[in-house]
Amino acid sequence: MFRKNIPVMKKILKIFVVLVVLILIGSWFFIQKNKPVYNGNLQLTDLKEEVNVYFDEIGVPHIYAQNQKDAYVALGYVHAQDRLWQMELIRRISAGRLSELFGEDMVKTDKFFKGIGIERAAAESIKKLDTSSQAYILTQAYLDGINQFIENGPTPIEFRLIGIEKVKYTIKDIYNVFGYMSFGFAQGHKTDPFLTNIKNKLGDVYLKDLAIDIDPKSEIIQNNNSNQKNTNGIAASVNSIFDNSLVPPFVGSNSWVVGAKKTKNKKVIFANDPHIGFSQPAVWYQSHIVTPDFEIYGFNLALTPFPLLGHNYDFAYGMTMFENDDIDFYEEMEDQTYEIRKETIKVKDGDDVTFDVKVGKHGPIMNDFIESIDSDKNIAMDWIYTKLDNEMLDASYEISHAKSLSDFKKGVSKIVAPGLNLMYGDAKDNIAWFASAKLYTRKSDISTKFILNGDSNDHDQINYVDFSKNPQAVNPSWNYVYSANNQPDAVAGVLYPGYYLSEDRAKRIVDILQPKNDFTKKDMELMVNDVRSSVIPDLIPVILNDLSKVNLSDNEKYAIEILKKWDGEFTGNEVAPTIYTKFLWLFIENTFADEMGESDFEQFLKTHIYKRQIAKQIHTRKSVWWDDITTKNIKENRDEIFTKSFHESINALEEQFGNDVDSWKWNKAITVTHKHVFDKVDALKNFFNVGPFVTDGTNEVLNNQGFPINKSGVYEVGHGPSTRRIVDFSDVENAVAILPTGQSGNVFSKHYKDQAQKYLKGEFVKMMLNKEEIMKSEDKLILKPLE
Repeated sequence: MFRKNIPVMKKILKIFVVLVVLILIGSWFFIQKNKPVYNGNLQLTDLKEEVNVYFDEIGVPHIYAQNQKDAYVALGYVHAQDRLWQMELIRRISAGRLSELFGEDMVKTDKFFKGIGIERAAAESIKKLDTSSQAYILTQAYLDGINQFIENGPTPIEFRLIGIEKVKYTIKDIYNVFGYMSFGFAQGHKTDPFLTNIKNKLGDVYLKDLAIDIDPKSEIIQNNNSNQKNTNGIAASVNSIFDNSLVPPFVGSNSWVVGAKKTKNKKVIFANDPHIGFSQPAVWYQSHIVTPDFEIYGFNLALTPFPLLGHNYDFAYGMTMFENDDIDFYEEMEDQTYEIRKETIKVKDGDDVTFDVKVGKHGPIMNDFIESIDSDKNIAMDWIYTKLDNEMLDASYEISHAKSLSDFKKGVSKIVAPGLNLMYGDAKDNIAWFASAKLYTRKSDISTKFILNGDSNDHDQINYVDFSKNPQAVNPSWNYVYSANNQPDAVAGVLYPGYYLSEDRAKRIVDILQPKNDFTKKDMELMVNDVRSSVIPDLIPVILNDLSKVNLSDNEKYAIEILKKWDGEFTGNEVAPTIYTKFLWLFIENTFADEMGESDFEQFLKTHIYKRQIAKQIHTRKSVWWDDITTKNIKENRDEIFTKSFHESINALEEQFGNDVDSWKWNKAITVTHKHVFDKVDALKNFFNVGPFVTDGTNEVLNNQGFPINKSGVYEVGHGPSTRRIVDFSDVENAVAILPTGQSGNVFSKHYKDQAQKYLKGEFVKMMLNKEEIMKSEDKLILKPLE
């Protein structure tokens, strides 16, 4: 019987083998057809002359054209073939159109962004553009390249899986990107409602002990310019939107520019690493454009023609977040007249959602699109970005096309929002830092950190500051400039209000830069990957000195010895970071959660105030926050909170990792995954995600691996350096950079994740400028005018 079945089984096996081969062949052809085209010949319309595009070993396009318009058509085309899906997401988020792709889960997000009016503000700014300007003409050329790829290129697999059609792009989509970037940089929407709620609930005595304002004694960027209701629904909604965002939020950054007198080769060295939410694809797209009258090696956001980070043989520039206050909230009176805007959200597989938004003299009424605002008063959002004309397109063009420091400064001066620190260095030994934003002042007794009175003339009075008065430093006597999102120094005796980060990274930068005068590019590579805190080693003795030494277990005694010897380095094989971070969570929870309550405590952890509060609270012996209000007839002090938190920390770590303290390595607690939009789809996430990986670093060290501190003791990094760049003007052709994953967002590309391991190891790749080297590339794409 068995022998009779053998021929049948052989036949089935042959059929199975044939099917497998056919599937493999089909898959191969599908991948070949849908991956980016890095070599060969293509014809494009609207080209005047042939354009040669060389793709280097990491997939960066080096575009050689005879004129800039042709170059930007080519840039649009190659940018789209690597990042069209990313472009689609980012154009939709601030326009409130994600529900069209993902259904009702995105309605809350869409309602918020339609409500605040980014797209409407974009339309008003676009009306005022000079259509004869080079910025406009080159932008349209860039869009033309993108749209030609949409017409003729393959459809990204994400479009196929979701089931959407490709739709051409317009300049409004570019302005929507600027709007999302501006909103992502703002902090007022997370902080002002939270502080107002704390004031209403707990009173001024508790606010007094919070690090609302910057301590003037902390590390401040030096300036050489001689010129009873719950409002927390706003903060909770904004934080929820960013926590679940399909587009990475902008978080913070480092940059420093070292003057020629402080370098070994006596030429400027420039370094920059903007901190942005990790995602796949990576945020930045690298490109290199060369024409007879122009050259730039740049880093572009999706749908932005002009790079926000860049360099050439003559100058380098980059940015960090300014963190200035550019959003105010007003509690409105009922007797004013409102404009009524009707908004409609189209929902995939669902009914349209239509709602009205009232717009008053201070902006849109948040109650109309944030359901969780528990207030009987209307709360309006007054935001500089939607209030004033936005010139970000012209500004980014002028910055990238600057011929001199004065040209660069002129471009920077046009930025209204988002608030940015623009960093500059050049081959002529100039260095500079400019805080760019439209700043304004109010009466000295009015704090914009709280919701303002919409019926008060005093609260309405603002005076705009001329750009010449903005914080800035040009060729300072101390021979370096830097920014780490910390408070800028005073101008005319005034510290500009904002939501600045703690001094941790700033202090480390100054500690490294100040004493040394022979910096090299290698020094900068080590510095940008540095994971040592300059603040924590000063906190450890304070904690340990006040810690009760009574009834300590052997593991607790050993943990104390480990902390005593620790230099603040957050490397994977260290045990001290694991102990300290667990203690930090419990110390913060035991200090603040009882008074704040669950909701407010959650929002507190998502503001910059919590990071500034850590050192302040540890150093403060007498504070109203030390008492645990849940214990009756007992008033706790600092020693007791430290001791309780330490005991709980060691107990929790024993439960998590076991009793062998030496095994509590930091690399067991921290992990990073670069998540694709399909991360929540189990069948797809392993195909599209990059990671998980073990990493070094933590919050607020130079290699800023940001994660939400939490009870679990497992720390999933959500943001960090979106690129690391170093330009040494003594050897510009060997400038280096790295991306967290890869240049392409196309999962079938060989450059989808080819930089991931190098990034984790702190390595770099060359940003090639030398034409002879570039022309040796194996991948050459020739774009020809359509005949």
